[in-house]
Amino acid sequence: MDEPPPGNIILQLFNPEISSSDSIGIVFYLISLIVLVFLSAAFSGSENALFSLSKLQLEFLVEAQSAGANAVHFLMRYPKKLLATILIANTFVNIAIVLLSTLLFALVFNFESYPILGFFIEVVVVTFIIVLFGEVIPKIYATQNNVKIAKNVAVPLLYTYKLFQPLVYVLEQSTSLIDKRITKKGHILSVDELTHAIEITSEKDAPKQEKNMLKSVVNFGNTNVKQIMRQRPDIVGVEMTIDFNELMLLIIDSGYSRVPVFEDNLDNIKGVLFTKDLLPHLNELSSFNWQQLIRPAYFIPESKKIDDLLKEFQTKRMHLAIVADEFGGTSGLVSMEDIMEEIFGEIQDEFDEDEHVYTRINNHTFVFEGKMLINDLCKYMDVPLSDFDEIRNDAETLGGMLLEINSFLPKLGQEIIFKNYRFKIESVDARKIKRVKVSFDPK
Repeated sequence: MDEPPPGNIILQLFNPEISSSDSIGIVFYLISLIVLVFLSAAFSGSENALFSLSKLQLEFLVEAQSAGANAVHFLMRYPKKLLATILIANTFVNIAIVLLSTLLFALVFNFESYPILGFFIEVVVVTFIIVLFGEVIPKIYATQNNVKIAKNVAVPLLYTYKLFQPLVYVLEQSTSLIDKRITKKGHILSVDELTHAIEITSEKDAPKQEKNMLKSVVNFGNTNVKQIMRQRPDIVGVEMTIDFNELMLLIIDSGYSRVPVFEDNLDNIKGVLFTKDLLPHLNELSSFNWQQLIRPAYFIPESKKIDDLLKEFQTKRMHLAIVADEFGGTSGLVSMEDIMEEIFGEIQDEFDEDEHVYTRINNHTFVFEGKMLINDLCKYMDVPLSDFDEIRNDAETLGGMLLEINSFLPKLGQEIIFKNYRFKIESVDARKIKRVKVSFDPK
């Protein structure tokens, strides 16, 4: 028996008995498929867009403070949950595409005479649509426009995560079990383990000073700018409107080689003045326009890691950065010297005054200023920073941490006890804690 020509086979595949109600169904299925393919493209593209964001791009998004930027920040804090949400949502969408396309093909075509050919056509067409329009094209586009796509898809993804939260939890726990089994085969030392290894090293193998330096190196990548910066109350700045004589007196009194210049208040910093730029103008009159010497300021967020900042200082040939808080105000100031001191300890040059940052009474009793950074306090007392993780919350100074514990400004002579630490208030005014005696029992 002769095979029918290919043209006749194609004509025979079309269903000749399509009614008006079937036509409405076909239109509905087509529109639904277009929407589902768009959703598949959105989920696939969002995966590439979000996971291709660099640290710098994430920091800029955090600073933007928009709904999309905040959603991106939240999602990227939980990458496993994010990936599970995208995979679950995309799987449901692709299953829906397959089911609807099957119903559509059943209305438009009749594959009873050629079931194998029909199956082949359905598989090829649907796979082609999903792969090309739902995977390849959106992922290429999202990689090239990751910031724009990330901001647009973050809020819908956040609601999708809330919708599929039970399924996300099950998938996340399942992958965690697999992760644990895989990680048993190899062991990567954590920062805490490295620090413990340094602590148990004998004094003969490594003197105490070297141990402290090694600990600083180990923790260097985990330290952010907020932990080492000079706090806002301690910033010496210059008002834009002062005359040249006042400026020179202030510069001489401060002893700093670089000072920020502000207008009205420290939240409105206009730039940085280098004292070396004033040397050719020492004999100028009081009316001299010193403002022309101001250089642009470099602003960074509180969350920036100091290892990244060190690289940026080296690349940009800078030594000073203004630290901005989440509202855009000035939170503090950090210099190259502050970063170096994080590794090598306090650095005193020939122009530094002998400033007593703390008093050591004995090995387990110290007197600190209330503005002492908790990070530095732990170094001076040689205790782990993790001892105060439970109570410090967002506080970065000793005074701030004691306010977190006490909930109100303590009185002079009051003692606050936490674990094996005893804090006695030695000086306090109406607004802040000024000096504290800290004693502890070694564990």
